[in-house]
Amino acid sequence: MQQLLESIGRLRILVIGDLMLDHYVWGDATRISPEAPVPVVNVERDTFTAGGAANVALNLRALGVAVDLVGTLGADSQGECLARVLAGHGLAVDAPLTSADRPTIVKTRVMCRSQQLCRLDREAAPPVYALPDAWLESALAERVARADAVILSDYAKGVVTTALIQRVQQLAGPERLVSLDPKPRPGLAFSGLGLITPNRSEALLLAQLQGAAAVDAFPAEEVCRRLHAEHATQLLVVTLGADGMLISRGGRVVQRVPTAARAVFDVSGAGDTVTAVLTAALAAGADAETAVQLANIAAGVVVAKLGTATASPEEILAHAQCI
Repeated sequence: MQQLLESIGRLRILVIGDLMLDHYVWGDATRISPEAPVPVVNVERDTFTAGGAANVALNLRALGVAVDLVGTLGADSQGECLARVLAGHGLAVDAPLTSADRPTIVKTRVMCRSQQLCRLDREAAPPVYALPDAWLESALAERVARADAVILSDYAKGVVTTALIQRVQQLAGPERLVSLDPKPRPGLAFSGLGLITPNRSEALLLAQLQGAAAVDAFPAEEVCRRLHAEHATQLLVVTLGADGMLISRGGRVVQRVPTAARAVFDVSGAGDTVTAVLTAALAAGADAETAVQLANIAAGVVVAKLGTATASPEEILAHAQCI
């Protein structure tokens, strides 16, 4: 595992997707408001970190990966805050992709005694966040050409489209891994990707089995069969929360991997960690089973932390010794 992590640290990966600022309001509540039956939170502090595709990039940087990050930001105070967070980790977003024509996407979580009380979202409609056609024509090919792999981090906010996926696949060719963390929705189509990493509910939606109740056993074989028939993905890894992950190739379940989490405080961003580590490990030459094992351990590290988080090589190695 040490050798694999060292190989990962020598990679360059292109991340394209929906950039978000994660804002945490930390405080305590000791009384109910006289105005409505809701708790009154006494705010102690605010913290900010990267969310969405920006969190995928931070997870890669935590592993030592060189990252090119592509997304759209607003020319506002929230965008400046996210840019500072990224700069603190040696990351930047292309200046032409910052515009006053859109607000930066912000997810504000109110945390009371380490529990999430509510979440407040600030965002515009998805078309506002689409990548400019001129940039895609002039700069995308260069970014793909110098990358060892490409991650498409999709939160259905407007950056990842069918046309973008197809263009990236065309530029990447067969020699570069292209992975997608999908947010299923009408109009999004893809086929022949190297890796997709849906969670349980996303996999059910992609397989058109969304009627399956949350309490039902996950129909793994049927999901994998349908997803391969529809999307022809080389490798499918479904994250199942407390039930771990499953690996599928050719429409068949290859392996089920139990969770490596020993304690769970916050699952925010855990899917980003899985996508980042899986893609990096595969790009570094690991087989699917080893890559999933590494991603599973990294996810076990981040869910034991409060807030959107990352896992360093040292933390991953330490956690691996404890499971």
